[in-house]
Amino acid sequence: MPFNSLPFLLLFLPVALGLHALCVARRPGWRVAWLASLSFAFYGWWDLRVVPLLVGSVALNWLAGEAYRRSGRSGLLAAAIVVDLGLLGVCKYLGFFAGLADAVTGADLPQVSLALPLGLSFFTFQHIAYLVDLRRGAADRMTLAEYAVYVAFFPRVIAGPLVRASELVPQLRAPEPPSADSAARGVMLLTAGLAKKVFLGDGLGACVDPLWAAAAAGGQPDAATAAQATIGYALQLYFDFSGYTDMALGLALLFGIVLPENFRAPYRAVSIQDFWRRWHITLSLFLRDYLYIPLGGSRHGVPRQLLALFATMALGGLWHGAGLTFVAWGAAHGIALGLHVLWRRAGLRLPAAAGFLATLAFVCLAWVPFRAPDFATALAVYRGLLGLGTEAGGTAAFWPLAAAAAALAILGPTAREAVERLVPTPFAAAATALLLAAILLQVGNDSNQAFLYARF
Repeated sequence: MPFNSLPFLLLFLPVALGLHALCVARRPGWRVAWLASLSFAFYGWWDLRVVPLLVGSVALNWLAGEAYRRSGRSGLLAAAIVVDLGLLGVCKYLGFFAGLADAVTGADLPQVSLALPLGLSFFTFQHIAYLVDLRRGAADRMTLAEYAVYVAFFPRVIAGPLVRASELVPQLRAPEPPSADSAARGVMLLTAGLAKKVFLGDGLGACVDPLWAAAAAGGQPDAATAAQATIGYALQLYFDFSGYTDMALGLALLFGIVLPENFRAPYRAVSIQDFWRRWHITLSLFLRDYLYIPLGGSRHGVPRQLLALFATMALGGLWHGAGLTFVAWGAAHGIALGLHVLWRRAGLRLPAAAGFLATLAFVCLAWVPFRAPDFATALAVYRGLLGLGTEAGGTAAFWPLAAAAAALAILGPTAREAVERLVPTPFAAAATALLLAAILLQVGNDSNQAFLYARF
C-alpha cells in the first residue's frame, strides 16, 4: 500500500487520522500504543507475511536494551547488533556473497535469492542507532510501545528518514497540541511530495527507464540518448526520493510528529562534501556517527581519514544494494570526498560556480553504476556519453520536462521552505486542494510507479 495509491489516500489515511484524533481527544494516554498498532497494520497491509519478522525484531532489540540497562553488560548489545546484521545479511546479501565466493573460488555454489522484507535496511539502522546510543549514554529508556513507534512509525518505515531516539521520544511523551497550522503544513507537504513523485519522478521515469532497459539488453546508446538516460535518472531519483520524504514529513505532522529534514536542494551543492550535507541527510549523519568516526574519522591523521572515508562510502554503497555496482558508486564518492579533503588541506579553492558544475557533473556520472544492473550496462552508457554509440532512443518530450525539473531542483525552494512561506494563506489552501485533486486523478489512472528507494 504505497503512499501514491488510492487505497492509502482515500481509505487507510482518513480512517487512521480519524481514529487518531478520537484517541487524542478521549484517551490521550493510549496515543503511543495506537501509533504502534497503526504502523504494524500499515506494514501488514503491504505484506502480512513479514509482520512477525518486524514484531520479533522490535521485541528482541528492546529486550536487549532492557537487559543491558539492568545488568550493564555491553555484550548483550553487541549480540543484538550481530543478530540484526545477520538477519540483514541473510535476507539481502546471501546471494551476493555466494556469487562473489563462486567467482573467486569456482566452487559453483547454489544461488540463493530471498525476498527482502520491506524497510529491513532502515529498521536495522534504527536498532543499531538505539543500541549504540544506549551504550554511549545518549538514549533514554523507552517503553515497548515507544520503541515500536521509533522503529516502525509507518510514514518512514519504507525509506526513512532515519531518526534518533532523542529526536522522537520527547514528542511521544509530551506532544504539541494539535493546531490548524500544523495540519495545513502536513497536508501541503504530503501534496507537494505526491506531486514531485507522480508528475516529475514518474514522468521522468517513463522517459528514461526504456533507455536503461535497452542498454541492459546490449544496446549502445548514442550521445543524446546516453545523456538523456544519465540526466533523467539523476532527476528521477531526486524527485522520487525527496518526494517520498516530503510525504513522510507531511504524514508525520498530521499525527503530531516532526521528522528531521532529509533533503536540502542537493543539486545546488558547490562541493562533494556540500552534496552529502544536503542529500539523504539522516543517512549521512548515521554513516558519520556510527561508521566514519568509529573508524577514526579525522582524529588520527590524513591517511587514516582517507581510508575511513573510502570504507564508509563503499559500505554505504553496499547498504543500498547487494551488487558491485553499488559498491563502485560508494567507492567513487569515497574517493571524491578524499580528494576534497586533500584539496582543502592544500589551501586550494574553486569559485562557487565552478564547484557547482564540477559537483553536479560528478554526481550525475556517478549515478550511472548506481542505476545500471551491471557494469556492462554502465560501460555502454559511458561509451555513449563519449560519442562512441550509434543507437538513438531518446524522446523529444523529455527535454522540456527535464529542464523544468532541473530548474526546480537547483533554483526553486525545497518543499519545506515553500510550505513555511505559504502557510496559512487562502491562496495556498486553494492551490493545494486543486493540486491534490489533479494528483488523485493521475493516481487513479494506475500509472503510478513504485518508490525507487523501497527496493533498498
